[in-house]
Amino acid sequence: MSKMNELVISARSCTICKPFLADGVNPVFVVHPKAKVLVIGQAPGRKVHLSGKAWADASGNRLRDWLNVTEDEFYDPEIFSILPMGFCFPGSKKGGDLPPRPECAPLWHETFIRMMPEVELVLLIGNYAQKYYLKKKCKNNLTETVRNWESYGSQYIPLPHPSPRNNIWLRKNEWFEAEVLPNLKNRMRGLLAK
Repeated sequence: MSKMNELVISARSCTICKPFLADGVNPVFVVHPKAKVLVIGQAPGRKVHLSGKAWADASGNRLRDWLNVTEDEFYDPEIFSILPMGFCFPGSKKGGDLPPRPECAPLWHETFIRMMPEVELVLLIGNYAQKYYLKKKCKNNLTETVRNWESYGSQYIPLPHPSPRNNIWLRKNEWFEAEVLPNLKNRMRGLLAK
């Protein structure tokens, strides 16, 4: 058994957050040593928690549209790996989901990422992923971090969350669809053509 398979088994059986998860433990992530793109989002929502399939919801539909990829491409682990900041659904509160549990990323991310040497692009979706990976390079808020996407080099692209709850943000920030998405789609096509 490979070291990655051993790590996957360990992560899928992790119960460190169990006392804090009203809906139970169900780590949802996808990793592969040949992945080209790493998607780092917040945490699975309730629908994903129940299905066990990452981004299998309205947010995932919008994300795939932003990337201009098919479902088959998105769910090909040799193209996309998916490591949320929190592997399990954190529960919900009025107005949305709770923040991702803080234990997952420090416990699992670094080791998994070292086992994926072919990753060329990391999509940092939302504040939690951006603050964790960009650290002091983050701007004052998510809007400014995403607006300055070109300043993070070729490895990272910060994105807002593609949730339908962000429709107002998208309407207020038309530059995102006009400037960021065409570039992102071109980058994806280039990666998929390799």
